Amino acid sequence: MFNFVDKRKYSILLSGLIILAGIVAMIINQGLNLDVQFRGGTQIEIEMENGDFDADKAGTLATDAIGKKVHGQKSSTLDANESNKSIYFLVLKSSGKLSDEERDTVLETIKGEFSVKEGGQMPVRDVDPSIGKELKNRGLLAVFVAAVMLLIYVWIRFNIMSGLLAGLTAVIALVHDIAIMVSVYAIFNIPVNESFIAAVLTILGYSINDTIVIYDRIRENSKISRKDTIDGLVNKSITQSISRTINTTVTTVMCVLTIYLFAMYNGIGSIQEFTFPILIGLIAGTYSSIFIASPLWVVFRQREARKKAGAAKA
Repeated sequence: MFNFVDKRKYSILLSGLIILAGIVAMIINQGLNLDVQFRGGTQIEIEMENGDFDADKAGTLATDAIGKKVHGQKSSTLDANESNKSIYFLVLKSSGKLSDEERDTVLETIKGEFSVKEGGQMPVRDVDPSIGKELKNRGLLAVFVAAVMLLIYVWIRFNIMSGLLAGLTAVIALVHDIAIMVSVYAIFNIPVNESFIAAVLTILGYSINDTIVIYDRIRENSKISRKDTIDGLVNKSITQSISRTINTTVTTVMCVLTIYLFAMYNGIGSIQEFTFPILIGLIAGTYSSIFIASPLWVVFRQREARKKAGAAKA
């Protein structure tokens, strides 16, 4: 039987290295790469003749032309008149609002390098950063409220496991999952938008479910295996539930990955933006449920037992 509790230092070290890399990336990049919804700016959509264009190259050309950071993204939709035909768009998002002259320069640059459909420019949209700030604050509030409610739920349900400690370690695992997701976005400098917040809230529910499955097993084993040490109890419980946890995650990952690859192939940016952080969160959530939450609960429980023993001696 694999000793999950004894190997916790290595699992925590691995997570720590990823999070540290994310922090370093944020320092180098001066924070996360916030999308236009959060930082404010101008969004330009241009209908293209076909899907054979490089959105990253378009963003680089636009950036060089006006001296402001512009991010290019490919998007597509199905033609309402021809269901088998896709309509492709180049979506340009600038860092800061663009003047009329800068917009014209961007459009001329794109038309000079790519095949733009005649009359294919969509309405230009300016995004106020205050709207994104409000969305970000509400998203953070939603994450906080969800974490508190989950803490209370685990506290009450797993009272036999020193419910508060079980709730705290479950929430620490959730914070770990969010930190990993943020770190991956920081390392690869991926734009953070409202889809990321939606994905985080989705992963909170999924990750806590994996943790509760293992906690349930610990609770049941604690009733029938009273002679086991805490380490042995947790290792046995994780071993008994790990196949279910991994199989469920692999099945879910396969489904989400299929959707992501379909969106990538067809250039559907909105679906890619939502499914990618979910993929990261699924892997991080399963990892934290097995290697972080339960082993960390053992550490806290043993520390609590030592304090009680010391107080009894005194």
